[in-house]
Amino acid sequence: MSLSPNRLRQPQAIDDMLLFRLSRLLAVGGATVVRLCEGRYGITRREWAVLSLLWQQQGLGPSELAERVQLDRARTSKALSQLLGKQLVRREPRPGDHRRAQLWLTQAGEALVNELMPQVRRLNEQLLQVLSPPEVDALDQ
Repeated sequence: MSLSPNRLRQPQAIDDMLLFRLSRLLAVGGATVVRLCEGRYGITRREWAVLSLLWQQQGLGPSELAERVQLDRARTSKALSQLLGKQLVRREPRPGDHRRAQLWLTQAGEALVNELMPQVRRLNEQLLQVLSPPEVDALDQ
């Protein structure tokens, strides 16, 4: 079966659908990240997402974090509980409103992200190697 250049624009089968292809890409690339996170560092992919977002922006509240990580509040809360238990994240009352919390990486959490982030970046670079620079730019947009 020859590949038509218009398969994405005029899909005839599920393999032609963009979301199906993205799902397969996530399954392949995501499995590598999961094995790295769980096997070497003892954290889940959700916990990695939470840690990396807090590494980017310390002091987020749980609701803000759930929105940024694109998880429902229950899953975010579970990931946070696990990270608090592993002493990778700490929770502090928000100044002026002690009913609300802010989340911060601990030293151990920061060290973990600093060690893991370059490895995840390399995986990202490997995935992008199959694309030309204009294709990477188009995908980014």
